[in-house]
Amino acid sequence: MANGILNLPIIKVVGDRTAKVLITQLGIETLGDLLRHYPRRYVARGELTDIQGLAEGEEVTILAEIESAKVRKIPGRKGGILEVIVTDGRAKLSLTFFNQAWREKELQSGRQGLFAGKVGLYKGKRQLSHPDYQLIPDGNDVDSAIGDFAGKYLPMYPATAKLPSWKIAQCTAMAVEALEEIPDYLPIAIKEKLGFPTLHEAFVQVHNPESPESAELARKRLTFDEALLLQLLLVLRRVELHKLFTESRKVRSGGLHEAFDERLPFKLTVGQVEVSKEIEEDLAAQHPMYRLLQGEVGSGKTIIALRAMLAVIDSGGQAALLAPTEVLAAQHFRSFHNLLGDLANAGQIGGDERGTQIVLLTGSQSGAARKDSLQKAQNGEAGIIIGTHALLSDNVEFKDLGLIVVDEQHRFGVEQRDALRAKAKNPPHVLVMTATPIPRTVAMTVFGDLDVSTLRELPAGRSPITTHVIPELEKPGFIERAWQRIREEVSNGHQVYIVAPRIAENDSTEDAMNSLGLSAEALARAKRLSGDDDDEDLENDKNEKFPMASVSELYPLLGQGALKGLRIAVLHGRLPAEVKDQTMSEFSRGEIDVLISTTVIEVGVDVPNATMMVIMDADRFGVSQLHQLRGRVGRGSAPGLCLLVSKAAPESPAMARLNAVAATLDGFELSRIDLEQRREGDVLGASQSGVRSHLRLLRVLRDEELIESAREIATNLIDQDPELSANPLLKIEVEELQALESAAFIDKR
Repeated sequence: MANGILNLPIIKVVGDRTAKVLITQLGIETLGDLLRHYPRRYVARGELTDIQGLAEGEEVTILAEIESAKVRKIPGRKGGILEVIVTDGRAKLSLTFFNQAWREKELQSGRQGLFAGKVGLYKGKRQLSHPDYQLIPDGNDVDSAIGDFAGKYLPMYPATAKLPSWKIAQCTAMAVEALEEIPDYLPIAIKEKLGFPTLHEAFVQVHNPESPESAELARKRLTFDEALLLQLLLVLRRVELHKLFTESRKVRSGGLHEAFDERLPFKLTVGQVEVSKEIEEDLAAQHPMYRLLQGEVGSGKTIIALRAMLAVIDSGGQAALLAPTEVLAAQHFRSFHNLLGDLANAGQIGGDERGTQIVLLTGSQSGAARKDSLQKAQNGEAGIIIGTHALLSDNVEFKDLGLIVVDEQHRFGVEQRDALRAKAKNPPHVLVMTATPIPRTVAMTVFGDLDVSTLRELPAGRSPITTHVIPELEKPGFIERAWQRIREEVSNGHQVYIVAPRIAENDSTEDAMNSLGLSAEALARAKRLSGDDDDEDLENDKNEKFPMASVSELYPLLGQGALKGLRIAVLHGRLPAEVKDQTMSEFSRGEIDVLISTTVIEVGVDVPNATMMVIMDADRFGVSQLHQLRGRVGRGSAPGLCLLVSKAAPESPAMARLNAVAATLDGFELSRIDLEQRREGDVLGASQSGVRSHLRLLRVLRDEELIESAREIATNLIDQDPELSANPLLKIEVEELQALESAAFIDKR
């Protein structure tokens, strides 16, 4: 950091043994790392912990008063059990120590202390077994007592089994004591305008506050710092992007773009027209477009992307579409051919002379098909190249790659996008699309270097989707009714999806997650912008009472039982590419009644005749993912029906999540619920080690106003001083943030 004292090795502050534990347990290597290990909360002296609210299995640090301490002998064995009862005045908690009777002398009735351990249950009563503890000095001179408890407000830190909160407090107390006056990188004018303390004061007050108000102000200052540095990095990146020169790709009259518009069998929505105009203006500029297109399921993003591709082709360039799965890539290939008709058959019998060719590149293609696609991409015969990760291979070359479209951008890592960009002669225009609506502050915080276009309006003719939750354990008869309803839909000439969270019965949780088609980066799922390690989406199911449903289990069970006689097929990520493609083609043509699938059909699959979906173990999916899946039905003129089947308890958070999905079709509202319930790390995607080192306090929903203020200030600073020459300390902080591994995930280029 710009402040040298913050780079002081932690061993210089706390000593060898403690430093080793801090490094291995919490990754704290410097004085700055320790000062940025912030308290989760504060406990006022005398404010005892609510024991009744403690949950079994939770690692806790509590402040309580000792009610009694007594040694019980163990029949037939030496030693005994010291049982200490602590209380908050309303409920009691048992502390047990085996063969440590000597502790009875210090654990005396009336003493208060901090006690840390994992909450267990013994004969229905809460207990901590062999907890760590630290007694608070008693007597009349408590307020002047030295050590961790000198202050009125006790900081409670995120801790580990080997590092309880008070031990961390001891370390931070030493860190604060060792802290010299720190040069402050935040400009004085901004500090005064926002009423913030200095950086030095903020560190002192967040760890040893004089009052709750001073702690809150210190935390707000430090949170703002995180937001401002991130926004400065993103604003600077936008400035750098606008300095790059690329070829202008103006829409021209009389070309493929115009011919396509003339043949469109429907009218574009107002939103589609507005977003297309934004993109066309970007393409006409001589610096590359970097735009995020987000929109509701079925809002018509694909048409917008295709029109942009055709504009680039008219200018002599090529467009590549990167899709996360072979199923989606093949779907795009078919739908583009259907939309373009003879405009997709240039140079062939019956092809339009204004047209182009479309090729598909996937990892499981036959050698001959792959060779043909590679050749047409290289010589320019193919204006549109659609593919999966296979597009990134070294042997894939383009004649003039002018536009990259990334579908479902959260499925790809930064390196993958960069690998495709590197195949262009000039910096290409980039359009990334997502059908997962992103709350505004998430877009500002994570995609702040991209321009954002949003589609909220659905095309005319789309049918409403009704969603119901089926509590399988509470009302088992409802699932039988669901199978009957499937038969009714099929008898009316419609088709049905049944979605399961895993492929086979013996799949591990990791296998189940991989069946979702996620990239390795997206599977990391944690910590970013939340500081939490939880992943509540797909829990470990090895010992669970009710294993997850699987495609391989449902297919014979339903095919020989409730759905016998219907045309049923399966689809999942482990099938050969040709089988997947054939299955989807047959389903699209109406030759399959019921498709039992994993979430490979989550995005992009468009079968207007599919009117019903049953999602098994729906609580295993996040809110946004359920919304995406549901969007596969109701795409034609007939109403859609989605049934969410779950074995979750009626009052559980999982069931609340399902009820939220059933209550609204507004993807933007659901994305906010998703963010609130699953934490930012789940929604935003992958964890990167550098991110955690910078973003400790920032929360994209809670800190909306702070983020907006930071964005405005960052923009003004860069507008007035693009090099940050007048703020050299701030410039160093931004440069060091850029050097962190976190810059890799922030980089959307």
